[in-house]
Amino acid sequence: MAIGDVSAVTTGDCTDLYYVDTGMYDVAGYGAVYILDAERPALVDTGIGTNHERVLAAVEEVGIAPADVEALAVTHVHLDHAGGAGFLAAEYPNADVYVHEIGAPHLVDPTRLWEGTKRAVGDQFRFYTEPDPVPEGRVVEVTNGDTVELGDHALAVHHAPGHAPHQVVFYDPDNDAAFTADAAGIYAPGRDELFPTSPPPNFDPDQCQADVGLLEEIEPGTLCYTHFGAVETGDRLTRYATVLAEWVEAVAAKREELGDDEAVVEHFVEHADAEREVWGETKAAAEVVMNVRGVLGALET
Repeated sequence: MAIGDVSAVTTGDCTDLYYVDTGMYDVAGYGAVYILDAERPALVDTGIGTNHERVLAAVEEVGIAPADVEALAVTHVHLDHAGGAGFLAAEYPNADVYVHEIGAPHLVDPTRLWEGTKRAVGDQFRFYTEPDPVPEGRVVEVTNGDTVELGDHALAVHHAPGHAPHQVVFYDPDNDAAFTADAAGIYAPGRDELFPTSPPPNFDPDQCQADVGLLEEIEPGTLCYTHFGAVETGDRLTRYATVLAEWVEAVAAKREELGDDEAVVEHFVEHADAEREVWGETKAAAEVVMNVRGVLGALET
């Protein structure tokens, strides 16, 4: 699958579900936006904002007219998931934007979100586009237990705050598919490998494990990763719980050994061989730096 390609999700019970590779960070196989061709068509997540025309082209390829898109469901307001919300809302005039109540103000006024992103993502910031605000009247706040009704489909809202306090997982019972946000880690389909995601400033290791447990309780047949792609659940949630625990333990042990946070960061960047093979040197280094800093911050609390 190449940047800009659209794929149908054919695993398990999935129908009328597609995703596009948005080319996030100029890397194939890292960022996806999902298109649900429901009675009330919906997108799940909106991409980084940069190259949002790829999302527009994908929706057209699926056969949905701009005026027919009725929902933009944002898993959380980190800009790799919500950066395109304002741009897409402008193109889809009949779409409401569904987001957890904690994150809603940041879509209406993304100023603080934009400044926070500069601090959090380091060198990756050059790939970002400053987000457009979403009109307040178009934002629908959701919380745990709510449902986004889409006619012949629905998205059940499950609060999953370990990665960020405004993160939710959406579950579509008709497709038996969970849109995992970052609650199930980062998936590299070419290697069937899972990588941790632990960015600052809100990474909470214990709550992240609880979020994996939440997904296990839902028992979806298909996991739809924003990073990246749709796959049968299998043992991947159990595997990710182990990956995440081992990652946090490794960073903590290296900090104990080296006693210097910058040396810890440098160590993990130097040894990020698998990440380099998947995403290339630039993205791999930036990803590891961000995730190490998130764990180091969590260790302080």
